[in-house]
Amino acid sequence: MRRNLLLGAMLVLAVVAGFLVLRGGGEDDPFASYCDAVTDHREDIGAALSAGPTTGLLRALPSFEALADESPEDIRADWTLVVDRITALEKALDSAGVDAATYSFDQPPAGLPDDDKSAIDAAAARLGAADTATALAHVEQQARDVCKTPLSM
Repeated sequence: MRRNLLLGAMLVLAVVAGFLVLRGGGEDDPFASYCDAVTDHREDIGAALSAGPTTGLLRALPSFEALADESPEDIRADWTLVVDRITALEKALDSAGVDAATYSFDQPPAGLPDDDKSAIDAAAARLGAADTATALAHVEQQARDVCKTPLSM
């Protein structure tokens, strides 16, 4: 009887040990790769955003795309919204052949077709919308709360 009990206990320990090995020992942080990416991109984002609100977001887009790719599920929709809105503005500006750094919404370049101006204005309005601001606030707060670091320097 004692031998069976000992064998049973050893079997349970072997199963638990196997589970922990396959699972990674329970030490894996599901946010580690995201937080590493946040740390890696902080300086680039800070430098990009210093160029101003519109140009800065466009310059930060590659870093934002990388963070969106690494983002945990609970913040992925916010990252997707941010990246999609910035990308839409970038495409509208590129399609119109205008430079974001010199483009003025109040005084667009002479000869800019109305369709291009409308597309740029619509993309900019969506980027400046409350839901985009909320998504940006969420990803910034996630970086502070989970990664213990701001999103930019």
